[in-house]
Amino acid sequence: MIDSEAVRLDEPVKALHLEVAEAMSEVAASLQAPMDLDSTLELITRSAADTIPGIVEASISITTRDGEIQTLAPTGPLVSRADALQYELGEGPCLDAALEEPVVVVEDLATDNRWPDFGPKAAALGFGSQVAFQFEAAQPNARGALNLYAGEPGAIDQDSIQLGSMFAAQIAVALGWARQDRTMTEALATRNVIGQAVGILMERYKLDSERAFAFLVRLSQTSNTKLRQIADAVVAQVNENAEH
Repeated sequence: MIDSEAVRLDEPVKALHLEVAEAMSEVAASLQAPMDLDSTLELITRSAADTIPGIVEASISITTRDGEIQTLAPTGPLVSRADALQYELGEGPCLDAALEEPVVVVEDLATDNRWPDFGPKAAALGFGSQVAFQFEAAQPNARGALNLYAGEPGAIDQDSIQLGSMFAAQIAVALGWARQDRTMTEALATRNVIGQAVGILMERYKLDSERAFAFLVRLSQTSNTKLRQIADAVVAQVNENAEH
């Protein structure tokens, strides 16, 4: 016999799973290169806040090369203020997650004695509980955290943690892919300028492509200058002469 009450209770769960699956699919689609990093990160934080039960705001804290920490893709001004408070006070869940702990859960921001200054101030902004997930980006020593804020104390459960960790993993992928994309763009630019320089030398000195490239390599070695810089100089000289 089918328990009708269980069926009714199961329907919202199924609906939630479908909503999360759709959000994940949308984020996954945005990770297909080429992508706009800012838009992708905003999509991830907004999707996390919209689909994880109890979560009302989300943001990303990320360390910079000089050791500072900044917020990316906040879903609203209140979460930006909450993050800024942690940076100003030097304490808080997102700092601990970004720099030390893989996952930091706060059941009640107003009373948690781990952050006596930040907690009450965050509660005054309207946040009851929080969870932060650490991720590592592709760049060495670059770390960050996905910050999820709930409106009520005790709102962070195992489902929140499981779903939040999935969104945090997508942020790490987005940041890694963006850096890879920039590296590939730079490599293509180098290849293109070297190709232009080879073409110029072929025309100027009546060389074939192999000898023209060897000429660039020899210049690079004898002057102790990178091949890209030699190629840039050759192309720049031709452009300058063309302007006169």
